[in-house]
Amino acid sequence: MSMAAVFGLFAALPAHANLALAQKNACMACHAVDKKLVGPAYQEIAKKYAGQADAPAKLADSIRKGGSGKWGPVPMPAQPALSEADAKTLAAWVLAGAK
Repeated sequence: MSMAAVFGLFAALPAHANLALAQKNACMACHAVDKKLVGPAYQEIAKKYAGQADAPAKLADSIRKGGSGKWGPVPMPAQPALSEADAKTLAAWVLAGAK
C-alpha cells in the first residue's frame, strides 16, 4: 500500500481524535507537534520519513516496540499494549505533520 493510500485512509479521521490518541497513550509527554521535547517534534519525524514508502509501517513498528539511537541517546519506551490499528493511526498522523 502506498503512503498516499495510507494517508487517504486516515484523512477522514478528525485530527483531534489522533491528538487525543497521542495524549491518551502519553506520547505528548515526550513529543510536541513543532518543537523538540525529550523526543523529536512530530513535524521533524514527518520530514525525516518523507518520501519513504515503508514509513507508515516502520513508524508504527517503532511506536509499538520502542527504539533508541535514531534521534539521540534517549530511548523511546515501547508501547506493547497499543493496538496495531492505533499504532498505524498514530504513525499516519505523525507522518502528516500531526495535523
